Amino acid sequence: MTIADSPMSESPQPKPALATRLFATFGPALILAAVILLFIALLARKDIVDQMQSAELKGWGGFTKAAGECTFDGLKAFLSFATFKTVLTQTVVVALASLGMTMIIVSAGIDLSVGSVVALSTVTGALLIQKGVGLPGVLVAGLGVGALVGAANGALVAAFRLTPFIVTLGMLGAARGVAKWLAGNQTVNFKESNIGVLMTDPDPLGALPPPGVWVAIALALLMAVVIRRTVFGRHIFAIGSNEATARLCGIRVRATKVAIYTLAGLLFGLAGVMMLSRLQQGDPTSAVGLELDVVAAVVIGGASLSGGTGSILGAMIGALTMAVLRTGSQYMDWPSYMQEIIIGVLIIAAVGLDKWRQSRAAN
Repeated sequence: MTIADSPMSESPQPKPALATRLFATFGPALILAAVILLFIALLARKDIVDQMQSAELKGWGGFTKAAGECTFDGLKAFLSFATFKTVLTQTVVVALASLGMTMIIVSAGIDLSVGSVVALSTVTGALLIQKGVGLPGVLVAGLGVGALVGAANGALVAAFRLTPFIVTLGMLGAARGVAKWLAGNQTVNFKESNIGVLMTDPDPLGALPPPGVWVAIALALLMAVVIRRTVFGRHIFAIGSNEATARLCGIRVRATKVAIYTLAGLLFGLAGVMMLSRLQQGDPTSAVGLELDVVAAVVIGGASLSGGTGSILGAMIGALTMAVLRTGSQYMDWPSYMQEIIIGVLIIAAVGLDKWRQSRAAN
């Protein structure tokens, strides 16, 4: 029996309110636009204040005079095409990891080990490069490491019915420990390799971004089709909406969960290869806290931590929002702890909005 054949599919479902549907569709893009507009305003003010200080102007009159004389160099740099390419490049690692995390969160799971898996993948790739392995071998190894860790997470969650939060929290420490062990608790450096081609800008003065950006876009399109147009994708949403009902409808819940975590781990491993390409070294301490960025990107993108809701497009917009946030913070000369505070507030706000959407839909 399929979901379409089950009695549950015949009962009419209440349609959410128009405002709720519009927010679910355009909410991620509106959040991105709000972040960009916020930094435009903040950087414009910063440029004017800097102009006032250099000209020793004070008061509202000094502010208006400085505004008329200001060249807004900081704002222009933020809005430049070079910065746009930089933001796209910085989005790649979080975007690839968000593709996997979207599947997991839609299925009502969570994976906190993504940062450690990325670090393990970078260390594994760097060690292979030291031994003379080429780019294809490093790619296969990075993907394999991620898939192996993901399969272990999925097996523990599915076979033993353990809470995903606890399983992946334990794997966060285990994978990070293995990465440090393999690396001898130090960075793994190598002399020359073509691994950098993935994240190196081939045309610094032109319009083409690094190949890694195109890889992320292509995989996003592929995963969007998988999530929305395949039986596997429908099973992911069914499990996240109601696991017991999905099991009664004939869905192999355990096998599907293992497949979800394995495929997500493969994408985490690819994100690690991209980070290795960008850093040009294997660092077992890299990607600490990456799971926060990834979860934030997926939740900002409209996914519900309760499961059953989410989209690839929303997650990609969320990942882009995180990159804009970090880039704008750098232009504002904010310390790293300020970025972490903002990300934490965004996660709480996004979860609050998700609860609001659910309550409006229920009413």
